[in-house]
Amino acid sequence: MASGTNLHTVESQARAAARAQAATKAVFPILLSISFCHLLNDTVQSLIPAIYPLLKTSFHLNYGQVGRIALTLQLTASLLQPVVGLYTDRRPQPYSLAVGMGITMVGLLAFAMAPTYLTILAAAAFVGLGSAVFHPESSRVARMASGGQHGMAQSVFQVGGNAGSAIGPLLAFIFIKGQANIAWFSVLALLAIALLMNIGAWFRKNRALHAKTVVDPEHLVSLGSLHPHAALSNRQIGQSLAILIALMFSKFFYLASVMSYYTFYLMNKFQITIQNAQLHLFLFLGAVAAGTFIGGPVGDRVGRKLVIWCSILGVLPFTLVLPYANLVWTSILSVVIGLILASAFSAILVYAQELMPGRIGAVSGLFFGVAFGMGGVGAAILGRLADRTSIDFVYHVCAYLPAIGILTAFLPDLGPVKVREPKPATA
Repeated sequence: MASGTNLHTVESQARAAARAQAATKAVFPILLSISFCHLLNDTVQSLIPAIYPLLKTSFHLNYGQVGRIALTLQLTASLLQPVVGLYTDRRPQPYSLAVGMGITMVGLLAFAMAPTYLTILAAAAFVGLGSAVFHPESSRVARMASGGQHGMAQSVFQVGGNAGSAIGPLLAFIFIKGQANIAWFSVLALLAIALLMNIGAWFRKNRALHAKTVVDPEHLVSLGSLHPHAALSNRQIGQSLAILIALMFSKFFYLASVMSYYTFYLMNKFQITIQNAQLHLFLFLGAVAAGTFIGGPVGDRVGRKLVIWCSILGVLPFTLVLPYANLVWTSILSVVIGLILASAFSAILVYAQELMPGRIGAVSGLFFGVAFGMGGVGAAILGRLADRTSIDFVYHVCAYLPAIGILTAFLPDLGPVKVREPKPATA
């Protein structure tokens, strides 16, 4: 009887090992697939800022009204993402990714057919809602497929989104000659829906196995996540989260000045065409995509805090010089700023996930929400400021935002995270 039990135990261990090996093989195909879907999602979303000049001319808008389009888009996403993340922490929804992309497609088609300014705002709300559904759960998929390398996985995931943000303006430059042309990009959304249905099936099948990937218990003790007498108290964790949100404000408020108004800034200051301005925006967003990939893997090796230091505060000298540069140096400086500043997000997000290891969806939703919200609020405020002063003045003011990076000094140094993969049970 005992030998039979031992044989059953050995067979169970073998099956567990086979499942773990199969899961490991599935890591990079799923990670690359969700990153590509992030690329498609953000390509569609980045078309909207790229067509602001077109909408401004067609509907006779001022900068404040352009800012309200951005505010509607980003605020809808920012308010709902933490709610979606909190809900899916308790009840994961594998196919919500495809549903979110479907909502985005509806918004995209509404943009193409919108007859009035109010309809444009409604279309922006749909695109924001689709983003709110997509981002928290897709970030969870990236972490599930990380194989324990959480920073690397978030960087691969984020670089897909930022690459899409860079491609969007380029595609707008090539294909969008009028408002109706936007509808053709619904094909990208349909492709993403097909891929996300497959990812949803994988998620549903492998959710239980990948949930067993855990952070090293000794490291969690050092973070104060396992007992009340550990190094970090709840108050310290709360203060750290507040600092991270302040750093997000610095990063995304500055990015809002570029994402929403860089084309106007270049056209106004250097008298270049809208097509050339969109190409310069593409260069900046391409640098953002490249910089995003750097932060996660480097943070895995040297710790998130150092990456955050270098990314936020390190960009300050370049933002201060930018308003005084000529066109050539403006292009060069914008690329440098994009590379450095973009490396912060993956490090900030994974740092926050390490502070609250049992709340991946909620933390992801909160920080994606803050990112979208800061971008939207920033676009609206900066649009009003530009109407009252000038676009040049906006860039002079925003140049000082990275100085908020000094708050990084008050973050605890968590160091590189030790992660162990699931092991078969022993007899």
